[in-house]
Amino acid sequence: MLKPHPTVLRRLVEEYEALTAPGGGPAGPDPRIGDLAYTLCVSTGTRDVRHALTTARGWLATAGQDAPGAGAPAAV
Repeated sequence: MLKPHPTVLRRLVEEYEALTAPGGGPAGPDPRIGDLAYTLCVSTGTRDVRHALTTARGWLATAGQDAPGAGAPAAV
């Protein structure tokens, strides 16, 4: 199975978590939540967004993407 690039996967996880956090998103349901959940599931080969998040976090941990600023280009 192909794995998404860690930077892309991190962005998906962060955006999904921001929109689903209590008080984190705009008032009312955001239609992007469904799109992000679907994309996370497809990207991780899962059918449930909870499993997708668990899988994504595991992949990111092994890729060293949990550190703040990880995946960002280095300053020249």
